[in-house]
Amino acid sequence: MADGPELVAPSPSPGGRLKGLLCSCWGYAWALLPLASLAFLYHLRAPLRLYETAVTVTGFINTLTPKFYVALTGTSSLISGLILVFEWCYFKKYGTSFIEQVSVNHLRPLVGANEPGMSSGSFFSSTEDNDTSRQSLSECKVWRNPLNLFRGAEYNRYTWVTGRDPLTYYDMNLSAQDHQTFFTCDTDMLRPSDAVMQKAWRERSPQERVKAAYQALEEYNDCATAYILLAEEEATTISEAERLFQQALRAGESAYKRSQQQQHMSIQHEAQHRRDTNVLVYTKRRLAMCARKLGRIREAVKIMRDLMKEFPLLSMVNIHENLLEALLELQAYADVQAVLAKYDDISLPKSATICYTAALLKARAVSEKFSPETAFRRGLTTAEMNAVEAIHRAVEFNPHVPKFFVTLLAPFTFMLEKIESIMPSGFWHQLTRL
Repeated sequence: MADGPELVAPSPSPGGRLKGLLCSCWGYAWALLPLASLAFLYHLRAPLRLYETAVTVTGFINTLTPKFYVALTGTSSLISGLILVFEWCYFKKYGTSFIEQVSVNHLRPLVGANEPGMSSGSFFSSTEDNDTSRQSLSECKVWRNPLNLFRGAEYNRYTWVTGRDPLTYYDMNLSAQDHQTFFTCDTDMLRPSDAVMQKAWRERSPQERVKAAYQALEEYNDCATAYILLAEEEATTISEAERLFQQALRAGESAYKRSQQQQHMSIQHEAQHRRDTNVLVYTKRRLAMCARKLGRIREAVKIMRDLMKEFPLLSMVNIHENLLEALLELQAYADVQAVLAKYDDISLPKSATICYTAALLKARAVSEKFSPETAFRRGLTTAEMNAVEAIHRAVEFNPHVPKFFVTLLAPFTFMLEKIESIMPSGFWHQLTRL
């Protein structure tokens, strides 16, 4: 969950120094390449007859009529239009740009560009691991997981039952970075309890983190982040986690009101208010998730809707995905469609929750009236094609969806198998293979 101590980079080896020297020399060579090219052309100006060639090209350009430029403009516009139509058809079928896919998957590895999504806070054990991670970075996307389970009440229970840890070190590192971003600020050292919690989020051992949380509560009884850590990691049931989150909510609300009144006093007070806002929103969202897991789904929906109205600009925790989860459990499909219409925008980052929920609704809309004989005779309707494309889009976005999520489409198995027989594209085989 938390980052470990800072790693010290080893001293470079002789081979590494030689490699760095060669890289530096190569950089200087690239800088001098234009000058060398000009000198080479100047030296060969007589054998290549550059002056005569330039005069010939200039004369050819001067003889061109306006009709040539009109024809050239029309031809380039036609080619651009054809490319645009091809891009639109490709995007409509696969949900992504063909030119973007070619540039990312084929051109970028040739020029050796790094992916912008690499986090500067990540660290690797060796140079070879770093190179391997950089090569595989373009093949996976890392998105925030707003549906994450509770560490103590759910992940640890899985460990107790199966004897296997469902969380990798990479998962722990990502969550530690999120917690330090959400729950810490520059003024933590001014309050002993916050200073203790700032160290607690960096601890690797769960026992040390829980111990630090109790130490923070000894320093200050209303430390909201200490209650959050205990609710996430020490609580063994959802009911116990909800009780601790209620305590965190009371402490977080009082801290939020105090910092709200003082946020305009200085930059430090503004940062503290931002941190208190994150703590309050996170606590309310987790309370809504507790209510849903305990069967109080309508209460969970109300908390999430109120939270989205109160903090409309705070979208980093993706509360709308928790809302989709609860609305699907209520079978409120019209409300689900309304949420998707607002957040399933082509210009915004997608998620597996949004993609698979959209596929579920589109498949549900056509599955009841689907007839294989009619489909064979007249072909697929627009709505049926939209359902197929939505499933394609979801699988292409995240083909590693667990089986329990894919089984949401189980009522529409018959329709999907028939569509696969009509349009053999392989998506159903890929979907059922997961």
